[in-house]
Amino acid sequence: MKTKLLAGAMALALIGCSEKNSESLKEAPAYDMVPVDAAPQSIPAPADALPPAVRSPNIGITSAPGVAFNYAYAFRLDDNRIAKVQEEHAAACEALGTNRCRIAGMSYRLVRENEVEAQLLFKLDPAIARKFGRDALSSVEKAEGVLAATRISGEDVGTQISDSQRRSADLNAEITRLETRLKQGGLGDRERAELQQQIAAMRRQLDGERDTRRTGEAMLATTPMQFDYVGTGGLPGIGYGNPFSDALNMLVHSGSVMLSFILVVGAAILPWAALLALLMAIWRTPPVRGIRTWLRGAAKPAEASPPAET
Repeated sequence: MKTKLLAGAMALALIGCSEKNSESLKEAPAYDMVPVDAAPQSIPAPADALPPAVRSPNIGITSAPGVAFNYAYAFRLDDNRIAKVQEEHAAACEALGTNRCRIAGMSYRLVRENEVEAQLLFKLDPAIARKFGRDALSSVEKAEGVLAATRISGEDVGTQISDSQRRSADLNAEITRLETRLKQGGLGDRERAELQQQIAAMRRQLDGERDTRRTGEAMLATTPMQFDYVGTGGLPGIGYGNPFSDALNMLVHSGSVMLSFILVVGAAILPWAALLALLMAIWRTPPVRGIRTWLRGAAKPAEASPPAET
């Protein structure tokens, strides 16, 4: 009887524990399965807060250790505003300091009368590269410009560095083994020379691997960024080409072609026309007219005389 009572009490205790565990599981908060190193996502702006202009996609680059990124943006805005926006971007880089941003190149070119093309090249701290690009786009939009194109490419430099380190470790182990073999003695001159040549070749490979790692580390330390500025040709809404300017250029070009044709034809005909005018003037001079009259008078008696009879 005591055994039955003890078993029943244990069963009730187990049922109570299972109910408590189920209730605790129901009340426990749910957690998202987000990686620890995932970059925080920006909160999208409400639809009514967006301007009517065309906006670029707000796509975030997640945390990617060991990947060297390269950013390129193409901005399109009025030609007379390109210089000001370009100066703003250069000033923003200078304000960050040379340790975080450096200007690597700059160009400004007037293609035609109202068409401008410009470019800025930067070397940025990877931690601020994406924010710098967004801020630059904001300044372009304030100048009533748009983002025409963007390109973000990446290279897995971290894996290359890890592979280089592994190859260097293998080379060092092999060099150690060959040097130990040289110290043991009992080698012929030929075998010793071959071992020394192998060690020298491996040390050269080690130098190359070291240069590879340094190049990769430099790529990870700075992020290249390129800004291309393209104008609209001076007339917003029409496009890059100005139809009035194109029509004027076509008129000038056609006029110059017509003038060239007239000059060429005139140069070819003028000598012959001058010669013909000179001959006509000589034909009408009094001496030539007298000769012509004498010739006509001499021809008339010859025609009037009857033929001689045989």
